[in-house]
Amino acid sequence: MFFLHELERTITLHPSFFGPRVKEYLTTRLLEDVEGTCTGQYYIIVVLDAFSISEGRVVPGSGVAEYTIQYRAVVCRPFKGETVDAIVTSVNRMGVFADVGPLPVFVSNHLIPSDIRWDPNATPPQYTDNGDQVIEKGTHLRIKLIGTRSDVGSMFAIGSVKEDFLGSATPDFLAYSD
Repeated sequence: MFFLHELERTITLHPSFFGPRVKEYLTTRLLEDVEGTCTGQYYIIVVLDAFSISEGRVVPGSGVAEYTIQYRAVVCRPFKGETVDAIVTSVNRMGVFADVGPLPVFVSNHLIPSDIRWDPNATPPQYTDNGDQVIEKGTHLRIKLIGTRSDVGSMFAIGSVKEDFLGSATPDFLAYSD
């Protein structure tokens, strides 16, 4: 899910920013432009460092300069079949919407165990087995990703909680202990 990638980006800079602190400005601009974005294949979580900043190349006719920056970043790339921890954001009769960090995941009611049923009369509406299993907004879920879809600037996944060791989990169960 999380990887260290070496990436490259070209940034154009107006002549008013030329000066002794141009490299510092380029690094700041890189962080603002790429951190928290989605390329369609992965999310860029954080830029660790810019290890190579090229000499600026003036673009003829405009006066702006282009800089190519090579940098290392931590990226998040979900895979089909991966088991992830999520937090439920919305529950309706069609299924459950949850977030795995920046990735939205939908779990259809067909991919929820048959003993856990939709209860629209509960407050808040929820899926429950009338026992210890309750899926409502804010519930921590362990989900298996069964598919991902990528668009130009976003990603989306479909998940399941119909297998062993999947489903609602208490926050202390999710915490790692020694």
